[in-house]
Amino acid sequence: METEKFTLYHLIRKPKKAVDNAPLLVMLHGYGSNEEDLFSFADELPDELFIVSVRAPYPMAPYGNAWYAIHWDGSANGKFSDDNQAVISREKIVQFLEEIVEAYPVDRNNITLVGFSQGCILSLAVALSYPQKIKNVVALSGYLNKGILKKGYEKNDFSGLSVYSSHGSVDQVIPVAWARMTKPFLDSLKIENTYSEFPIGHGVSPQNFRELNEWLKKHL
Repeated sequence: METEKFTLYHLIRKPKKAVDNAPLLVMLHGYGSNEEDLFSFADELPDELFIVSVRAPYPMAPYGNAWYAIHWDGSANGKFSDDNQAVISREKIVQFLEEIVEAYPVDRNNITLVGFSQGCILSLAVALSYPQKIKNVVALSGYLNKGILKKGYEKNDFSGLSVYSSHGSVDQVIPVAWARMTKPFLDSLKIENTYSEFPIGHGVSPQNFRELNEWLKKHL
């Protein structure tokens, strides 16, 4: 299948064993990275998954891509996100998901988003804005940006959504304090969720990966 006809460029890994309407897992990379980053551990994920790893729409110089711009402005937090661009990316992902379920033999009712850093922020935004489209979110080393959620999200039915989130306790890119706000916020919406911390920086440790993989197997 030529990826040029899709809204977003992507790589795929078909299920290792034949499955009708395979569960779909969509990977969203972090700021300055690309579709090959998270895809590097695709083969270690459950065999029945149809895996799609997506390239963010905004190219960066000299290389890499972003879901939205980050502006360094010298404020207390040191940076802020371009929420308008993030909302555009949120909608591109939703459109892309529709294209994927039409083009590939996957189950539109069993979609998992796995996002790292900026991809995590977008994964949460898509899931909370359109929970009827997403079954699971694996939210790695990011946080929940309420400014890019669809207006009226509070009225959504979240009963079919589950979230695994994790963060490094010594993350120097995204403060762990931001990540710690995710669970109470999801709890307030009565979304099934779990949150873990690991003694690492901005990344995914082997222990973190094992835990998320076990969570994933139970939620497919």
